[in-house]
Amino acid sequence: MGSTTVPPPQDLRPDGRRAPGPPPRPPATDGLDEVDRRIVAVLAADARTPNNALAAQVGVAASTCLARVRALRDRGVIRGYHADIDPAALGRPLQAMIAVRVQAGARSRMTLFTERVRRRPEVVDVYFLAGADDFLLHVATADAAALRDFVVDELSAHDEVALTETNLIFEHVRGGAG
Repeated sequence: MGSTTVPPPQDLRPDGRRAPGPPPRPPATDGLDEVDRRIVAVLAADARTPNNALAAQVGVAASTCLARVRALRDRGVIRGYHADIDPAALGRPLQAMIAVRVQAGARSRMTLFTERVRRRPEVVDVYFLAGADDFLLHVATADAAALRDFVVDELSAHDEVALTETNLIFEHVRGGAG
């Protein structure tokens, strides 16, 4: 579904995913016991798993499971739930990853850049990077002309953008971690 400031926990995108950038509090990587790890694995595979089924799969009482899931959300381990929508079903079959490099003097405008691009209907996800590029945008468009228009009108036309590099996505296969 990326800035120098950390968005508050209620700063969610309309689709329920958190705005780009680091989580509001660091997720707890330590302190996860085996039950927590099993809960996370089941929900990563199917976030729609009902609590009773989740409890049965991980071997705990439903009330315990519900409390564990709430605690995992409160600690920032579970950051949200989302539906995996096929962009082609929405009339956007062409997907691409666009690397964006921001002008050195425009670092102070990176938050504004993030806010502007994440609101575009073509943008699926925004990644804020370390390395040669500053951002990686996952976009979905109707066709090559719409992709070109997005790059030219929404990226290259802005002074803070120094460079873009577009790579088409042939296929997306979700990894095992969710």
